[in-house]
Amino acid sequence: MKVTKIEVLQLRTVSPGWRPILCRVYTDAGIFGDGEACLAFGKGSSAAFGMIRDLAELLIGEDPMETEGLWQKLYQSSTWAYNGGPVVFAGISALDIALWDIKGKALDQPIYQLLGGKTRGRVRTYASQLQHGWRPELFSFDEFDVAVGLEDYKRCAQCAMDEGYDAVKVDLLEREDSGARMPSHKQDSILTPEMLELAQQRMEAIRETVGPKTSIIVEAHSHNSATGAVQLANALEKYGVFFYEEPNIPSPVTAKYISQHTDVPMASGERIYSRWQYAPYLVDGSLRVIQPDIGSAGGFTEVKKICDMAMTYDVFVQPHVCGTPLATSVALQLEAVIPNFIIHEHNSNLRSRSAQGIAKYNPQPVDGCLEIPEGPGLGNEILPEAYEKAVCIATVTGDGCSMKVNR
Repeated sequence: MKVTKIEVLQLRTVSPGWRPILCRVYTDAGIFGDGEACLAFGKGSSAAFGMIRDLAELLIGEDPMETEGLWQKLYQSSTWAYNGGPVVFAGISALDIALWDIKGKALDQPIYQLLGGKTRGRVRTYASQLQHGWRPELFSFDEFDVAVGLEDYKRCAQCAMDEGYDAVKVDLLEREDSGARMPSHKQDSILTPEMLELAQQRMEAIRETVGPKTSIIVEAHSHNSATGAVQLANALEKYGVFFYEEPNIPSPVTAKYISQHTDVPMASGERIYSRWQYAPYLVDGSLRVIQPDIGSAGGFTEVKKICDMAMTYDVFVQPHVCGTPLATSVALQLEAVIPNFIIHEHNSNLRSRSAQGIAKYNPQPVDGCLEIPEGPGLGNEILPEAYEKAVCIATVTGDGCSMKVNR
C-alpha cells in the first residue's frame, strides 16, 4: 500500500475567528485517513495549512503503515522541526494522525488497539471554558455568550451540573466586569487586590453553585506573570482547585518557581511541543498534569511517547482538545489507552453551530462522560460538507501541488 494523494483543507465556519485545518491522505488500496492540526484559532491557521501542504510531498509513494519511520522522515527532513514548534509540529501531527487512521482501517481495528488496547471504556469529562457561556441549547449559537456578572457564572456552572458534569474549567480573569476582554497589562504584572478579589468572587460563585464534590479547574491561558500566578493560585486554594492550567508563558524556569510557591497542582502543555520540550518539566516535577495536544505535539506517534515519559514521573495527562469533533475522536483513542490519563476536555466550541457539518460524529458527553469510539481507525471522518466550508483546498500528488480557492 502506498500514499498517492493528500488533500489539505482550511475551513470557513460561522465563527470568524475559527479556521480549522484538516487533511486527508489517500492510498492506492482505496483506504484514506483523516487528520487535524491544532492551529485553528488566533493567528496561525494559514501557516498550518501551508506546513501540511509542504510536508505532504514527503509522504507521496510511502507505505502509510510505517508510522514510526515516516514520523522520523517528517521530523528530520523538514529542517525546522528540531526542538519543536507550533507550525511544523502541527503539520507533522495532522499527517501522523491520518496515517494512524489508515493503519487502523487497514487492520480493521480502532487506533486504541494499535496503541496497546483499552484500559477504560469511557472517560470522565469536564465542561471547558465556562466564561464563554455554557448554554443548554446545543448547536444553536454562533458566537460565545460571554459570562459577565456573577449570576452568569452561576448560570453557566449550573447548566454544566444539570447535564451531569462533575468537573468544570474557567478562566476567571479573561473578562472584565463589563464583559470586555481583560487588558493584558492587568494580568501580566503583579496582580492588584482588585484583580484578586474579582477572581475570588467568581470562584466563590461557581463553588457555591457546583458544591464541594465537583472539581474546578482554573485556566489562565498563559496570561499571568510568574508572580501573579503564585498570587492567584494561593488566593484560590481555599476554594479547592483541581489543577491550575497554563499559569503563565510556558517556561521550565518559571514553572519551577510557581510550583515551589504554591500547593495547587500546576498543568500546562498546549504550547509545549515534543518529548524534548516536555522533559525538563517532568524532571523537576513542576507540572503535575501535562496537556499535550495530539494535533500540535506530534500526533499519536510522539504524544504516546510523551505520555509514557510522564508515567515514569507520576505525572498525569489531560490531552488538550480545542478543535473540531474529529479532534475529539483523536483524543479519545489515546485516552482509552494511557494509564496516567486523568480527565477529558470538552470545549464549549464543540456545542456551537461552528462544529456542525465537519465530521461524521460530534460526540457529546452523557452524565459527564464520553464513550470510546469503536469503529476502525479514528472511528470518525471528515464529511463531504466540510469541503464546501473550505476557504482553500490543496491537493498534493506525485505530479506536484494544485490549489482550489473557494470564494
